[in-house]
Amino acid sequence: MKKIDTHQHLLSPDRFDYSWTKDLPALQGPFPLDGYQAAAEGCDIEGSLFMEVDVDDGQNIKEAEFFTQLAADSRNNILGVIASAYPEAADFEAQLEQLTGPYLKGIRRVLHTQDGALSQDSAFRERLTLLEKHGLGFDLCARQDQLAIALELVRACPGVHFILDHCGIPDIANHLSRNSDSWQQWQTGIHALGAEPNVHCKFSGITAYAAPEQRNPDGLRPYLSEILEAFGPQRIVWGGDWPVCNLADGLQRWSQITEQLLGELSADERSAILIQNARRIYKI
Repeated sequence: MKKIDTHQHLLSPDRFDYSWTKDLPALQGPFPLDGYQAAAEGCDIEGSLFMEVDVDDGQNIKEAEFFTQLAADSRNNILGVIASAYPEAADFEAQLEQLTGPYLKGIRRVLHTQDGALSQDSAFRERLTLLEKHGLGFDLCARQDQLAIALELVRACPGVHFILDHCGIPDIANHLSRNSDSWQQWQTGIHALGAEPNVHCKFSGITAYAAPEQRNPDGLRPYLSEILEAFGPQRIVWGGDWPVCNLADGLQRWSQITEQLLGELSADERSAILIQNARRIYKI
């Protein structure tokens, strides 16, 4: 099935620092474009969006500039860049001015590693609304225990369109049944966010949060079913999350699982999730 990968990470440790990877052996070393292309062979990916990789402080503009240059070369098949920027910083608008260009498709500030108070700050929320005039969305990366706070942020910025990364990072390994508190926390959060018209959901990254025996279509079908019910097929996009998906079974296995699950939907629904929504939401 043809796809647009809305969540492609490329790591260049010779240029940038990634402190968050230091305790993750599977993410050591460079992960360049040709490595992604090899990993994606046979996955029918027709183009990708580079997703910022949470570089260390002060390096985000340089990261965006470097990968924008890659996107400018059509041979690389990078359709745009989702850059890192910091709404908590007084110079957030200046950051946006530096980043703005034809290949900038969105902004992300990683929240799942931060205290919840960060996105609750009034200045953070006020500055985030600046994305409206730049025509940019915000990739929202929050854990399932942060979804209630994420909902507050979404409601405080009704003119900003949000893309919830990785299905809201469900704690799949601890979802032992649909009666468990953990499952119900995630399910409640997902449906609350799905009720907000300015929120979309990214079907990506979830194998990394699943136990080995859950990394199959049967184990992951409930997560697709819930986001379909909460968001509908017109507000879901697909992402590969390479190389973070290597913490599980890799990109090809995630693509295979995806194809089996989406194969249960109509052709129009598959096309929407895999290609058309990405083109509309990220203005590709």
